[in-house]
Amino acid sequence: MIIINLKDSATIEALHPAFKPLFDYLKSHNLLDMPLGRKELDGERLFINNDNPTLLAAEEQRMEVHRRYIDVHIPLDHDEILGWKSTHLCHDLSSDYEDDKDRMFYNDRPSTYVTLHPGEVCICYPEDAHAPFIGCGSMRKAVAKVMVESEC
Repeated sequence: MIIINLKDSATIEALHPAFKPLFDYLKSHNLLDMPLGRKELDGERLFINNDNPTLLAAEEQRMEVHRRYIDVHIPLDHDEILGWKSTHLCHDLSSDYEDDKDRMFYNDRPSTYVTLHPGEVCICYPEDAHAPFIGCGSMRKAVAKVMVESEC
């Protein structure tokens, strides 16, 4: 998992070919002014889900993992707490992998919690079990999906 201020994204853009186009887009567009829903930047290889989720208490949120996509969490107007634990330390699988949704869930509890602020991004790789959407109320948030083996 990587947490970085969006203005410092150049320091990690070499980690994946889709990171620079994604960060350039995020820096040049106000997602709060855009409609909710999916915005494709490069078809299935790179897209953004712009959403308005209701936040949950930490004990109510399950940890999720993905195989085909890297998640880039982008809080837009509200702080968000995100739980994390390495999948190497997760043992209590609560669902089988859902190929159509690229996800599975664990009952394990996070070993670490971080607070993300607007202007920051949190990158969760497939080995990063994460519990997003923790807090009170609702928020505007975007989650970019970056295909692991992309050639953007």
